[in-house]
Amino acid sequence: MVFLVLLFVVVPIIELFVIIQVGGAIGVLPTIALLVADSILGAMLMRSQGRIAWGRFNAALAEGRIPHREVLDGALVIFGGALLLTPGFVTDVLGIILLLPPTRVLVRALVARRLLPRIVITRFGAPAAAAAGTARRGGPRRRPGGGADVEGTATEVDPPRLQ
Repeated sequence: MVFLVLLFVVVPIIELFVIIQVGGAIGVLPTIALLVADSILGAMLMRSQGRIAWGRFNAALAEGRIPHREVLDGALVIFGGALLLTPGFVTDVLGIILLLPPTRVLVRALVARRLLPRIVITRFGAPAAAAAGTARRGGPRRRPGGGADVEGTATEVDPPRLQ
């Protein structure tokens, strides 16, 4: 709730204030031209960084790696581009931070550190050894918090196929 109030009330008020201040300092037409120019520049930057992120995503898949970093980079590029296309100088600064690779690395680290504890990883089609609680190397799987195995039964269900 607080996030939505910030997003839809506080941010536009801050943007209007900054636009009015810049307009008062450099004039109305230069301010409008600057907003249009940074939107065009943002679209071009988003396009180039999006292509780079997509290429890295495909390379990770080709190498057989899980493309977690590449997916997060792609999401940050999309958000950065959306912020740059939004009229306003504050959102433009945030958009540039998300689009430029050196600053995006820092943001990615902060986002990953914040989100990793909340992520639940599941494996579909796991090998029988992994499903039985053993790791790929054959040893027992370490459980966080030292929890014990739970006895039970499971029924394997085929996922619905797309037609």
